[in-house]
Amino acid sequence: MDIRPDIRLGNGFDVHAFGPGDHVTLCGVDVPHTHGLVGHSDADVAMHTVTDAIYGALAMGDIGQHFPPSDPQWKGAESHIFLRHAVDLAAQHGFAISNVDCTLVCEFPKIGPHSEAMRKKMSDIMDLDINRISVKATTSEKLGFTGRSEGIACMATCALVKP
Repeated sequence: MDIRPDIRLGNGFDVHAFGPGDHVTLCGVDVPHTHGLVGHSDADVAMHTVTDAIYGALAMGDIGQHFPPSDPQWKGAESHIFLRHAVDLAAQHGFAISNVDCTLVCEFPKIGPHSEAMRKKMSDIMDLDINRISVKATTSEKLGFTGRSEGIACMATCALVKP
C-alpha cells in the first residue's frame, strides 16, 4: 500500500502577439499599454498559463482541449472562466492547490507596479490565499519576439496536493 501523499506539479506556457489596443489584460487586470494582445478569447496570457499548469498537474490536457478555439462560444471569453474550470476540476478530483508561480516575459509593459493587483485578482478567482500566488516578470534582454516587443510569453508552475 502506498502511503505517500499525492503531490503533483504542472507547468504551463503560452504566448500572445501584440495587436491593436490600448491595454493588455494580465491575470485579470487591465494594464495600460500601447497595444493589446491578440487571441481567440480575451488573450490573458498569464491566466491561460496558470490554467494550463493546473490541467498539467492533473494530467488532463490543456486549455485548448477543454475550450477549443474552434468553438465560437469562446470567442472573446474572459479567461477567468477557464481558470475557474481548472480550479474546480482539481477540487473534484480531491486536490487542493498548494501554490502557483507565474512569470511573465516581456520588455513592456512593466509588470511590477501591477503584480499585487494581479495576485489579488487571481486569489479571488482561485479562492486561494494571496500568499500562495506569485506573479513576477522578467525581460528577455531584447532577444527574440518578446525582446523585439512583438508579444508576451508566460510560464507557470502549480503544485496540487491530495491530503
